[in-house]
Parts: sequence; C-alpha cells; structure tokens
Amino acid sequence: MRTRARDLGIPFKGTPGVNNSITDVQGVEVGHRTLIGNSSTDQKSIRTGVTVILPRGKNISGNIENKKLFGGWYSLNGNGEMTGTTWLDESGLLAPLIAITNTHSVGTIRDAAIQWFIQQSTEANLSEGDYSSLSLPVVAETWDGFLNDINGFHVKAEHLFEAIQSASSDVILEGNVGGGTGMITHKFKGGIGTSSRIHDQYTVGVLVQSNYGVRNQ
Repeated sequence: MRTRARDLGIPFKGTPGVNNSITDVQGVEVGHRTLIGNSSTDQKSIRTGVTVILPRGKNISGNIENKKLFGGWYSLNGNGEMTGTTWLDESGLLAPLIAITNTHSVGTIRDAAIQWFIQQSTEANLSEGDYSSLSLPVVAETWDGFLNDINGFHVKAEHLFEAIQSASSDVILEGNVGGGTGMITHKFKGGIGTSSRIHDQYTVGVLVQSNYGVRNQ
C-alpha cells in the first residue's frame, strides 16, 4: 500500500474510520479489475478497468428485489455519463451495485450488471413486483483515452464479474487500479481514492474516481 496523505501529516479535518475508506460503512464492499497490456489495435497501451461498489456486499442471492437501497444523485458542474439516473429521480431506489469504468465501456458494464443481478436471483423472485432498479443499474464513466486505447473496447462483461468476485470490505487499493487506471487530474496521475469520517456515531464513506482539470487550475 502506498503512503496516504494523512500518513504524511496533512491535517485533514474529522475522525476517519478504521481503514479511512468507504468500506468502513458496514456491509459495503469494493472490487477492482485492472487491465494493463499492449494493444494490437492502437499505438497506445491498454490502461483501463472497472471498479465496483457493492453497498450490501456480493453475497445477495435470493430475492434481490428486497436488497435495493434508497439513493440519489447530483451533478456539480460535471458532464460525465451515468446510467440509471432517471430511475433514481423517479423512485429514489438504487440497485445493490454501482460500477465505474471508462467512457466507451459504460454500455458493456451496464449490460453485465443486469446479467449479474439475474444470476443472483430466481426468475420467480424477479417476477414479483417492480424490479426496475435492477434493470436500470448505475454505471458511471470518466475518460481515459489519453493514456488508454479506449477505442479498443477492452473492458468486457467478465471483467465486471471478476471485480465483483474480488470485492472486499477490507482496505481498498487506490491509485492506478480498476476504473481509475488511465485517469489524469490537473495533468498529474489521477485514479481511485477513498475516505471515511465518523460523526455522531454515524459513518460516512466516499469513493472517488478522479479525472479532470488542467495544470493551471
């Protein structure tokens, strides 16, 4: 594990959880699948992947309709694509999976997420009531086309499944991992970061895939 900013004495406010991570929130698991290699279709290398957040963990077999969560979304001066937002506005319900990948892989990962939901539940359970949130999962993107052969479409459905399988509630790998592998922030290397704070016996966790800005900002 790399040294984190707090370990260097940077005086962030608040009291972090045990791992200073989104996984300090009980039940939350995070997994990555990182893709690094040479591309046969482009001069750029493959530097991409997918990151998955499982608010109720990966062991959700049975009637996963009952495992949905309350959720919402907000855009602060951002233009990134994120699927499932209309259903969040309409219902306030979130499927038990959030994924982040590169811009050209959103569709692939969105379809794979639905496939995974179906695999976790019997058809009888899925047919009971309204399960729109399971058919409209949240998958978000950031652009890694400067460092990655983004037009090679290297992220596949099996990579989401592998990220889910690797998901853990322990310490999260940060930096050049998962969906953050090819990210740039203010012309420095970007990637995945996470943190948590404890306040009044509540734990708030965050995971960021950072990819924005030029140096003079």
